[in-house]
Amino acid sequence: MEQTQPRVPHVVLLPFPSLGHIKPLLSLAELLSHASFQVTFLNPQQIHDRLLLSMDMPAFHRRHPEFEFLSMPDPVRRSSDRPRPGLFSLHDNILSLGSVIKPALGELLISFNRERGRRQPATCIIADGLLSSPVIDVAEQFEIPFFALRTSSACCIWAYFNPPKLVEEGDVPFQDEDMDKLVTCIPGLENVVRRRDLPGIFRIERANDPALEYFINDQTLVLPRASGLILNTFDELEAPVIAKLGSHFTKVYTVGPLHSLSTVRMKDLISVASGENILWKEDTSCMTWLDSQLSKSVIFVSFGSVISFTRDQMFELWHGLVNCGKPFLWAIRQDSIIGEDGPSLILGKLKDMTGDKGLLVSWAPQELVLTHPAIGGFFTHSGWNSTLESIFAGVPMICWPAIGDQQMNSRFVSDVWKIGFDMKDSCDRSLIEKMVRDLMEDKREEIMKSVNEIKKLAHEAVKEGGSSFCNLDKLIDD
Repeated sequence: MEQTQPRVPHVVLLPFPSLGHIKPLLSLAELLSHASFQVTFLNPQQIHDRLLLSMDMPAFHRRHPEFEFLSMPDPVRRSSDRPRPGLFSLHDNILSLGSVIKPALGELLISFNRERGRRQPATCIIADGLLSSPVIDVAEQFEIPFFALRTSSACCIWAYFNPPKLVEEGDVPFQDEDMDKLVTCIPGLENVVRRRDLPGIFRIERANDPALEYFINDQTLVLPRASGLILNTFDELEAPVIAKLGSHFTKVYTVGPLHSLSTVRMKDLISVASGENILWKEDTSCMTWLDSQLSKSVIFVSFGSVISFTRDQMFELWHGLVNCGKPFLWAIRQDSIIGEDGPSLILGKLKDMTGDKGLLVSWAPQELVLTHPAIGGFFTHSGWNSTLESIFAGVPMICWPAIGDQQMNSRFVSDVWKIGFDMKDSCDRSLIEKMVRDLMEDKREEIMKSVNEIKKLAHEAVKEGGSSFCNLDKLIDD
């Protein structure tokens, strides 16, 4: 009698098409592949093509032979549509993606069921939490378990679950210009968060803002329909808030920092997601420059793959860095300058003015930079990936947040974890100079105590027997 082959678990993963969202989901995908899952990583065509161009695919498939990158059509924006700023732009992107994801994912799942070849039918779907609404509908239609990975901090996600209280208490929309007023209606965060620390989606003019309503209804309230919530954080960092989220979900898996967990679990294998050279080409010349600098003397400056500046902000930042007298490494994208016809001319001028005071590059291998002995501080936008990478490397931060969860992250960095300073809603050269001096000299001894304590907790979480290490095993078993 012919024996039935055991069914290999096959997980389909869908990231939101942005570097800060792709990296953690790709790390998780590699970990699942390493645990003998078949993995399908599904992206819009443009992102798919950029991934293939930026990665050494033969080497990747030697490490992960059961890992497949597939594409779906790019979202089509009508010619009459004009890009809108801020939350509306995110809202538009999610809506256009949703219209593509439903049919593409459905067709893909059907094809897996029909095939009798190497690829097994999908047994699980993991998607970025921003894509929950369209993906969970398809998952329920096909009766396949769905797990949501939120790439934000747990403290920010908890704020997303409390907008009715914020509106009821008059905290949203803001009734006056007092941005330092404490917000007291979010359970567990009563004495922590000010108005200016709320996630960017709450900076609205009216309570029935359509983009906010969509975000809450389709990106947050839909999440508890998932079989579980996966968070790129660790219990020891955000335990009280993680416990609050646990009341809304059947299961919560804290498996962060994912970039370091993948390194620990895969040991002799190099994680592609741990490199910065996906989607963006990195300039590794900065590592040689760092080798020539004194220990803990350099301030690393990077504001991520999305944030943009005006010319005036750019020069305020530069003057503040130069005036502090510390060497700096600044990773600055050419497309990050807005409202100017010749961004390359501005960058060229800044490089000429910088001279031997520092180094400007287009994109840096951030994880390698943060672990370099010359780095003494990180001037960051407070994106969650960057925050976790800095925590794990034991580097204190100056936070200049702009969008999304960054406002919350910077508040926790400065006032809860006490591992850095918060410079939100300001871009002044004298303040920048003072904060760099405080970070690198005047208040360094005090702040490094907290930095080293939390670094130790992060390393313990991902080692064998640690909370995140064990939680990944639970996710794999479930």
